[in-house]
Amino acid sequence: MYFLLLDLSRSIADFFISHKSINRNKIMHASVTEFMERIKARNPYEPEFLQAVQEVAETIIPFTEAHPKYRKFKILERIAEPERMIMFRVPWLNDQGEVEINRGFRVQMNSAIGPYKGGLRFHSSVNLNILKFLAFEQVFKNSLTGLPMGGGKGGSDFDPKGKSDNEIMKFCQSFMTELYRHVGADIDVPAGDIGVGAREVGYLFGQYKRIRGEFTGVLTGKGQDWGGSLIRPEATGYGVVYFAQDMLATRGESLRGKTVLISGSGNVAQYTVEKCISEGAKVVTMSDSEGFIYDANGIDSEKLTYIKELKEGNRGRIKQYAEKYNCDFYPGERPWKIKADLAFPNATQNELDEQDAQTLLANGCICVAEGANMPCTPQAIQAFTQAKILYAPGKASNAGGVAVSGLEMSQNSQRYSWSREEVDTKLQQIMKRIHMICVKYGTEKDGYINYEKGANIGGFVKVADAMLAQGIV
Repeated sequence: MYFLLLDLSRSIADFFISHKSINRNKIMHASVTEFMERIKARNPYEPEFLQAVQEVAETIIPFTEAHPKYRKFKILERIAEPERMIMFRVPWLNDQGEVEINRGFRVQMNSAIGPYKGGLRFHSSVNLNILKFLAFEQVFKNSLTGLPMGGGKGGSDFDPKGKSDNEIMKFCQSFMTELYRHVGADIDVPAGDIGVGAREVGYLFGQYKRIRGEFTGVLTGKGQDWGGSLIRPEATGYGVVYFAQDMLATRGESLRGKTVLISGSGNVAQYTVEKCISEGAKVVTMSDSEGFIYDANGIDSEKLTYIKELKEGNRGRIKQYAEKYNCDFYPGERPWKIKADLAFPNATQNELDEQDAQTLLANGCICVAEGANMPCTPQAIQAFTQAKILYAPGKASNAGGVAVSGLEMSQNSQRYSWSREEVDTKLQQIMKRIHMICVKYGTEKDGYINYEKGANIGGFVKVADAMLAQGIV
């Protein structure tokens, strides 16, 4: 009789605990829904921005329920509202002497822990929605590095593709003629992004220097002879591989001998390939907007040198690689159907959807690390986390680029340059620290490390505490 009553009491307790948990989950879901309704009302027709905020809110709102000081002062609501948005006209003359007009932007999202920091993107798809999403992500990413950098993003709907060097210089000079009013080494420090490489940064820096009459660290990604940092071009690609290595180590795995899928063929993709090769992995895919190549023999150092020349020197297309090395080219497709152990989506936002995720899982993929910003859809992320594979969000895994930008700012302030080995060592330490933060805040009761949750909370706490300390501003 005693044991019967004991079993009954346990069953009743389990029922109430389960019922309480269900109610708590319903309350949390309602809180997230109410929060997002307010954000949507203020930011209609901005799907990428709303997607980024939703992804963060789903982990941060439950966290703030347990830490009411953040909820009381509406910290997440304030982070989701840019401190300042600047939009301006950019007129310039093309080589035919005709007037062209583009639109320039700078979204200064949050400066609680340092000057605004984030890239400039020149691409026809650029609009306020895209830049707000990128700036919002940048706030958390910069916080995770541990460096004193706020979050921002900017750019223009100008597309450098097909433009002459003279046209690009004229555009950059016109763009900076307005932007210079809003940036500075202790105010806002832009960098490169899609469509903004060393050439564009040089033209932008030159115009800023001419207008202000000063040589200062107003931009990062500069040439090494005039204030740039070693390892900066490699930093994002190297960093995402360092992060993936730390993830694999939690399961007793390494990159050596693994087959790897990489999308994109620009700067980030190239240096992801380079670091994977040096760590003993076999990379079999790269892509661009026209499709992807599949080289079953693997992309080696010699082939990678060809890709760098093709993309950086000749502005060519990735299908030319397939023609040269007699491998498969899949026009208009993405590489996620190829069987592999790891995937690095390094191209653009929402390039990997739920169907792609299910295909990767069915093919035995054990790790996905984002090199691009928000390249996986919410449904793809859910598939990865439900399957309990290693998944790293871009705000954690691709933070290497902005981390070395921060190190470039430090070198500029010191009027001193560090060696390649020093910068690479610091980069590895930063990526390892980001991994530790994700583990601290993302480890769940069953031992699974939810890197998305860990990155969101870890990035939020530092910014939130600074905002509390600085008052309602």
